[in-house]
Amino acid sequence: MATCERESTFEALDLPEGFEELEGLLRSDLQAIVAMLTQRAHERLFLTRREHRQVQARLWNGLVGAINESVAPLTVETR
Repeated sequence: MATCERESTFEALDLPEGFEELEGLLRSDLQAIVAMLTQRAHERLFLTRREHRQVQARLWNGLVGAINESVAPLTVETR
Protein backbone atom coordinates (compact mmCIF):
# COMPACT_ATOMS: atom_id res chain seq x y z
CA MET A 1 0.00 0.00 0.00
CA ALA A 2 1.41 3.36 -1.00
CA THR A 3 1.34 6.17 1.48
CA CYS A 4 0.96 9.81 0.66
CA GLU A 5 3.55 11.88 2.46
CA ARG A 6 3.06 15.59 2.81
CA GLU A 7 6.10 17.68 2.11
CA SER A 8 7.14 19.78 5.08
CA THR A 9 7.54 23.38 4.10
CA PHE A 10 10.50 25.35 5.29
CA GLU A 11 10.09 29.09 5.78
CA ALA A 12 12.52 31.45 4.09
CA LEU A 13 14.66 34.01 5.80
CA ASP A 14 13.16 37.43 5.15
CA LEU A 15 15.85 39.92 6.10
CA PRO A 16 15.30 43.65 5.66
CA GLU A 17 17.44 45.79 3.38
CA GLY A 18 20.87 46.23 4.87
CA PHE A 19 20.93 42.72 6.34
CA GLU A 20 20.64 40.66 3.15
CA GLU A 21 24.42 40.06 2.96
CA LEU A 22 24.09 38.05 6.20
CA GLU A 23 21.56 35.63 4.70
CA GLY A 24 24.13 33.05 3.54
CA LEU A 25 25.91 33.03 6.89
CA LEU A 26 22.66 32.80 8.85
CA ARG A 27 21.35 30.04 6.58
CA SER A 28 24.53 27.98 7.07
CA ASP A 29 24.44 28.42 10.83
CA LEU A 30 20.75 27.54 11.00
CA GLN A 31 21.30 24.43 8.89
CA ALA A 32 24.07 23.30 11.25
CA ILE A 33 21.98 23.95 14.37
CA VAL A 34 18.93 22.17 12.97
CA ALA A 35 21.03 19.23 11.77
CA MET A 36 22.72 18.78 15.18
CA LEU A 37 19.50 19.03 17.18
CA THR A 38 17.57 16.79 14.81
CA GLN A 39 20.32 14.18 14.77
CA ARG A 40 20.43 14.11 18.58
CA ALA A 41 16.63 13.76 18.76
CA HIS A 42 16.76 11.00 16.16
CA GLU A 43 19.42 9.09 18.12
CA ARG A 44 17.68 9.43 21.48
CA LEU A 45 14.05 9.02 20.43
CA PHE A 46 14.42 6.61 17.49
CA LEU A 47 12.37 8.85 15.21
CA THR A 48 10.83 7.58 12.01
CA ARG A 49 11.77 9.36 8.77
CA ARG A 50 8.50 11.28 8.84
CA GLU A 51 9.03 12.35 12.45
CA HIS A 52 12.62 13.31 11.64
CA ARG A 53 11.45 15.58 8.79
CA GLN A 54 8.74 17.07 10.99
CA VAL A 55 11.24 17.89 13.72
CA GLN A 56 13.55 19.46 11.13
CA ALA A 57 10.75 21.61 9.72
CA ARG A 58 9.52 22.65 13.17
CA LEU A 59 13.02 23.63 14.33
CA TRP A 60 13.87 25.45 11.10
CA ASN A 61 10.59 27.33 10.97
CA GLY A 62 10.77 28.29 14.64
CA LEU A 63 14.31 29.62 14.36
CA VAL A 64 13.69 31.42 11.06
CA GLY A 65 10.47 32.88 12.43
CA ALA A 66 12.29 34.22 15.49
CA ILE A 67 15.01 35.79 13.34
CA ASN A 68 12.54 37.29 10.85
CA GLU A 69 10.45 38.74 13.66
CA SER A 70 13.47 40.11 15.52
CA VAL A 71 15.12 41.85 12.58
CA ALA A 72 11.95 43.18 10.95
CA PRO A 73 11.90 46.35 13.08
CA LEU A 74 15.57 47.04 12.26
CA THR A 75 14.85 48.87 9.04
CA VAL A 76 15.34 52.51 8.20
CA GLU A 77 11.58 52.92 7.77
CA THR A 78 10.87 51.98 11.41
CA ARG A 79 13.36 54.44 12.88
